[in-house]
Amino acid sequence: MSLRLGIDLGGTNVRVGLVDEKGTILEIIQEPTEAEKGHIHTINKMKQMIESLVKGNKVKGIGIGAPGPLDIKNGVILSPPNLPGWDEIPLVKIFEEHFEVEVFLNNDANVAGLAEANAGSGAGHESVYYMTVSTGIGGALIINKQLFNGANGYAGEIGNMIIEPDGYKHNNLNRGALEGLASGTSIGRRAYEEFGIEGGAKQVFHLAKQGNKEAQLIIDETVKFLAIGIANITHVVNPDLFVVGGGVMESKQFILTPLKDKVKEFVYPQLASSIKIVPTALGGQAGVIGAAMLVR
Repeated sequence: MSLRLGIDLGGTNVRVGLVDEKGTILEIIQEPTEAEKGHIHTINKMKQMIESLVKGNKVKGIGIGAPGPLDIKNGVILSPPNLPGWDEIPLVKIFEEHFEVEVFLNNDANVAGLAEANAGSGAGHESVYYMTVSTGIGGALIINKQLFNGANGYAGEIGNMIIEPDGYKHNNLNRGALEGLASGTSIGRRAYEEFGIEGGAKQVFHLAKQGNKEAQLIIDETVKFLAIGIANITHVVNPDLFVVGGGVMESKQFILTPLKDKVKEFVYPQLASSIKIVPTALGGQAGVIGAAMLVR
């Protein structure tokens, strides 16, 4: 059996899993990231977690999914907002020198997409586009089971795709970017600014369940923005399947069905009936599974 280690490094928790060649997690452990204690503390913790899982078994390699921005080619974590102080950390080199196996680094959305394309909702399809709609918006393109990173590792960064050229300016993104209009963060912001609804996206969906028209209007706008984004991706890469996940999709009854219909308004008529949009299948396991799949 060919074993791999998959690491899902997040701002809150780090999870390490022992994964077989089919993408099945054999054993997994989780610890708080404790990023505020510095990268050396967290990296030492990750080393201990790996050693406790390996237990003398031979592993083919280690894959790490981490929040961006990253230098994928050189295996360096640059300066992720939710890992404060992690500036220019050569994570791949650190782990390769310690464990003497190949180590691979990629961003968290990419590894989740890789897992869904190979072992989740996208299994069996030639081309899969994965989208995560949560605090932010990310994406990944997987072709023939392989992740497409692009020339500089920024393929799939759809959060910065311009939807409304004169729209809202969110953080360091373009004005009117998809993430600034349709992420969970932005749903909460728009609801408060337009209707005084407090409590973020969660409260918006709660009110919509009760028939609140203002909350429903915010959701309808969100669906429209997401549909434009999916239409843009369709006209560029025309994937067999879109797999959509993330925290916002926990309320998929308000998003997924209308999204499928709304996309049809923005694509060539010949494409309208062929676009497939499905929810994720792997849930919280996708990060660990996909990270392990970076090892080839």
